[in-house]
Amino acid sequence: MTTTTAPTAATAQRILDEVSRVVVGKRDVVESVLQGIVAGGHILIEDLPGLGKTLIARSLAAATGLDCTRVQFTPDLLPTDLLGATVYDPRTAELTFRPGPVFANLLLADEINRTPPKTQAALLEAMAERQVTVDGHTRPLPDPFVVLATDNPIEYEGTYPLPEAQLDRFLLRVRIGYLPRQQEIALLARRVATAPSQVRVDQVATPADLLALRAAADRVTVDTDLLGYLVDLLAATRTHASVAVGASPRGGLALLQLARAQAVLRGRDYVTPHDLKELAVPTLAHRLTLRPEMWVRRVTAEEIVTRILDSLPVPRTGSRP
Repeated sequence: MTTTTAPTAATAQRILDEVSRVVVGKRDVVESVLQGIVAGGHILIEDLPGLGKTLIARSLAAATGLDCTRVQFTPDLLPTDLLGATVYDPRTAELTFRPGPVFANLLLADEINRTPPKTQAALLEAMAERQVTVDGHTRPLPDPFVVLATDNPIEYEGTYPLPEAQLDRFLLRVRIGYLPRQQEIALLARRVATAPSQVRVDQVATPADLLALRAAADRVTVDTDLLGYLVDLLAATRTHASVAVGASPRGGLALLQLARAQAVLRGRDYVTPHDLKELAVPTLAHRLTLRPEMWVRRVTAEEIVTRILDSLPVPRTGSRP
């Protein structure tokens, strides 16, 4: 661990340790979400109901002191329900803006694919520009501002597919998965021993600490050979026979910044080839559009990215003692 990253890495570990007291057996998922926050992006958690998506979001907010709001996305959700609206105040005889739940450090957008495209488009400005426009007035959002969205992949009744432009705004997509047998037993045993009201997450960091982590990530160095490797990876997704639309330059920037955030969390001030390989699938897979026949063959974007990683030569530079 380098001396320049030791304090920030210790902060990150305190956050992970505190959240892991409540979120059983999913430290790697919590670390991925924290990496997304440190990298300054938004995170899409796509998985089955009941796996702890909301718990992870609320626990991270509590541990870091972030102002967190939760919005249940429904087919009748309007843009004003999310952004806020200008209303008439009879006491002052003036129009007053009442901010919506989007004005928070951490917005938990639950089942984001259940809301119609008009509301999704309203959220897109907030995600892309860190601001919202209501009644012709542009208002900045708090800093940091992170959207942590959940998406149920098995229910298609009454859902709206997320447009590619919005998917591209998510820095990474995370899948949680079921717990191994022994960890699920530990989860049930904890519930037997402790009432839910007694389980709480203590604040161990502040929003300023998260901004310091972001600043540390911006100082992480990346060797030129690794930048070339990253560009080759992006180019391979664009020319692969199974891919109709490959990863955009924004996808490359996202992978680069996530790799720098991972380096900080692991106490380094440089990126290694392993950082890029480890993060490539969750960062790039949701940005690919596969050819129609791939759906028939049940080939996934994750498999395509994995095959590309296996075929690309890895540079020797970037690994330091």
